Amino acid sequence: MLRVKPTLLVLAAGIGSRYGSLKQVDKLGPSGETIIDYSIYDAIRAGFGKVVFVIRKSIEAEFKEVTTKFSNKIKVDFVYQELDNVPAGIKIPSERQKPWGTGHAVLVAANNIDTPFAVINADDFYGAKSFQIIAEHLTSKRDSDADTYCMVGYSLRNTLSENGHVSRGICEISSNHLLKSIVERTQIMRRDNEIVFKNTDETWQTLNGEDLVSMNFWGFPVSVFKHLEAKFKTFITTNYQNPKAEFFIPLPVNELLNEGNARVKVLSTPDSWFGVTYKEDKEESIKKLNTLIAEGIYPKKLW
Repeated sequence: MLRVKPTLLVLAAGIGSRYGSLKQVDKLGPSGETIIDYSIYDAIRAGFGKVVFVIRKSIEAEFKEVTTKFSNKIKVDFVYQELDNVPAGIKIPSERQKPWGTGHAVLVAANNIDTPFAVINADDFYGAKSFQIIAEHLTSKRDSDADTYCMVGYSLRNTLSENGHVSRGICEISSNHLLKSIVERTQIMRRDNEIVFKNTDETWQTLNGEDLVSMNFWGFPVSVFKHLEAKFKTFITTNYQNPKAEFFIPLPVNELLNEGNARVKVLSTPDSWFGVTYKEDKEESIKKLNTLIAEGIYPKKLW
């Protein structure tokens, strides 16, 4: 039986304030490739059949220019995460200035996805093996798994920046590799041969470098959209007076877990994550890509 090819949903609507420019289209590869190029290249190799980009109207022209190079190799679609792109019946708070984060970004793509799909950030490098792992999971799911989601988990030590602290969602996982919870830790960094974070009481605590963390690489069936819409409506009602509230993906996922309405399979990957959180990360990312090219993982020119 021919397996349905999964869809890749790329979240590219945000602007990195710490980075200082539109980092989604910054050229890092030797032939002018962006991190997105490597993600799409890996997705095609892993068997994805379509990519949907979540962008904003204000970056549409610049973004589409850098994505035309692979449009003849995989089906490409665009959706727009704007303040007014919300389900019917939702009243937008008058003080709200921007969209509601990654959960909202996934929700705006509901009408453009009809297969199991993976979600990634546009400015994060996830690794070829990670795409293969999640594609295999998405294409092997049975109808009875309609409310079983998945997430690629990275070893914490493989996700740190050399140029500043980061925040990571530390995963608590059951013996059968199901996600129990995600605990957000902030100001994580390497210090004196240890990995530490600053606790809420302002003290520094150590972390295990082998702990699995979420890097926003999720896998969902299309049934997730009905749950997201219901959770988003509740979120808007609850946070109507908070103009800065964010509807991040882990929020509805954690609620569904606690309610017993979903399960999340954690897929461990040997790959190292890297990205361009800080402007200084660009040089290090270029070095890492060149190493992968030298190892034969990628050609010098992708397209």
